[in-house]
Amino acid sequence: MLTKKQLDLLELIHKRVQRDGVPPSFDEMKEALDLRSKSGIHRLITALEERGFIRRLAHRARAIEIVKLPESLEAKLGGFAPRVIDGDRRDPPKGAMPVAAIAAMEVPVMGRIAAGTPIEAISEVATHVAVPQQMLGTGKSHYALEVKGDSMIEAGINEGDIVVIEEGPTAVNGDIVVALIEGHEATLKRFRQKGNMIALEAANPAYQTRMLRDDQVKVQGKLVGLIRSY
Repeated sequence: MLTKKQLDLLELIHKRVQRDGVPPSFDEMKEALDLRSKSGIHRLITALEERGFIRRLAHRARAIEIVKLPESLEAKLGGFAPRVIDGDRRDPPKGAMPVAAIAAMEVPVMGRIAAGTPIEAISEVATHVAVPQQMLGTGKSHYALEVKGDSMIEAGINEGDIVVIEEGPTAVNGDIVVALIEGHEATLKRFRQKGNMIALEAANPAYQTRMLRDDQVKVQGKLVGLIRSY
């Protein structure tokens, strides 16, 4: 039997994975559960893992997989249906739903985007990737980029992931955006603006927040999904 805090954390992880494809960060878990330190979150996660409700994936930051839900939580949430978006899989087992039966759209992959030190902006289509339609906003233009670097690992974004971007020039504080810096450097960071200054925040303590004037930064889109190959 799970404690209330364990149930609350399991529900939080499940809802975030269903919505965003990645679990919340430890800071988000701590704040949501009103705990004073991350050590409390570590204990809860360990307890859930020992009881077989979650699985932590080795060598991947913030990689938590929901294995099962208790009956009480299944009833509350209307059943357990994991949201997994994978790539480079072998042929599906006999009897599985064919890929063509899943509603998807082809989105251009525009090269690489730095999640770390900014790299030169890339604007040429390298290939295309199939993206589930429910991930894409109606009537919006989208593109995809391959992530290079580790500055967004605590946001669940790892090197080699494909990020799906909704194209647009605006963002609100807290959005993860593709930012074009001074017209030639592109980077993936969390966006915050105060007055005429813009902060581009990493999700890795090894990287410092970069402060720039608003005329130095052009938002080229915001993150709406992520595709990971195992």
